[in-house]
Amino acid sequence: MARRSDHTRPELEEMILGEGHKLLQAVGYERFSAREVAKRIGYTIGTIYNVFGSLDRLVVALNSRTFTLWASSLRARLEQGGADRIASLVGGYFAFARRYPNLWMAIYDHRLAEGETLPPHYAEQRAELTRVVESEIARTLPGLGADAAAALTRSLVATVHGHCFFELNGTFALLGESDAEGAALARVREALAAAGT
Repeated sequence: MARRSDHTRPELEEMILGEGHKLLQAVGYERFSAREVAKRIGYTIGTIYNVFGSLDRLVVALNSRTFTLWASSLRARLEQGGADRIASLVGGYFAFARRYPNLWMAIYDHRLAEGETLPPHYAEQRAELTRVVESEIARTLPGLGADAAAALTRSLVATVHGHCFFELNGTFALLGESDAEGAALARVREALAAAGT
């Protein structure tokens, strides 16, 4: 068993987040355990609580790390996706959820305790994903004001999320929908066209 003096606090934080992220992707939110993370890094569970304060805050940190990974993935998709950036964006959303289903679902399965707020640096990490989408909306509809673009972004993310969620949990298959990504893209294009008129 490692001793706390073996690593600095930033090193411990990175070790915990690295192993925690791997575990969360492997087992999902419901089966995630801080005790298992501690075991994997060779420390006691007390070390995790000393670094993060609670299991809730550890999960907040892990989900914020997922947002950073997701925003990076979307940016790469946009760079490689060609001229149809909206299709790249929607495809990137689905691709991330399919590749990292447990990390993606943990974002939505976890709820902050009542009265809790995100620490500013985690809120900033999460906001980056929205900024990627919002910048593409502004590029597509340059005449749209900032507030309208932000509102449209939230609605379009919700639309794509719903389609993606229904694909991953099998609901669309039960409804006879075989192309959730294509349906999501069609709804996004309709909303953009309506907003542009």
